Amino acid sequence: MKDASVIPILMYHQIGQPSPRGTPYRGLTVHPASFRRQMAWMRRLGYRGLSMRDLMPYLQGQKQGRVFGITFDDGYVNVLANALPVLRELGFTSTNYFVAHRFGGTNEWDHANGVPSAPLMSREQARQWVAGGQEAGSHTLDHPNLPDLAPEAAFEQIHSSRQELQQALDAEVTAFCYPYGHETPALRDMVRRAGYTSATTTSGGLAGPADDLFGLPRVTVARSTHIVRFLQKCLTRLEDKKRHA
Repeated sequence: MKDASVIPILMYHQIGQPSPRGTPYRGLTVHPASFRRQMAWMRRLGYRGLSMRDLMPYLQGQKQGRVFGITFDDGYVNVLANALPVLRELGFTSTNYFVAHRFGGTNEWDHANGVPSAPLMSREQARQWVAGGQEAGSHTLDHPNLPDLAPEAAFEQIHSSRQELQQALDAEVTAFCYPYGHETPALRDMVRRAGYTSATTTSGGLAGPADDLFGLPRVTVARSTHIVRFLQKCLTRLEDKKRHA
């Protein structure tokens, strides 16, 4: 079973009906019934789902308990529609990483790869998310590949997105997520300097005491992740063995 010192931070993207077979990244859309089943099982096993803000005392070793993190990348409308009711029903909190300049837009950064267009929350819908007891995090201004940018441009994406989201949503923003999971030691330092308290990647594994709070691994939950595999990922250290594979 899971060591008390390690914590699963789940990574979701969309919660909705999957695109047609053969569609690129189809697996990143988890069916609403699967999401509900996953959350219900964690609750049944005595675990509490938490946002990155609420998870911080556990990640820092100040608290211990049966907890796990819940994160969503990009701010899709279907997460508001299909995940928020489940989270509220179970008393869970979560973090949605919003792209500050794409409120009311689509996942245009995916279009070149053939990924179908999917609507992102408007500013008002993001406010509904926050009003529903959930956390808003930053996924930059425009979802660029940060390592490709000049340092000044990268810092602008990291710093200004926090400022703009706080103003737009009237909520403190302290959680950051690297687009595509691509990051470097210099980018981690920029995130620290911008005033965030945590940052997540797409590296697989459970978060433990040795992990940098600005380079936290996550557990990817895909459309095909059946419930037994889901529980294995969350409650054992299988994923840690793969982190640097």
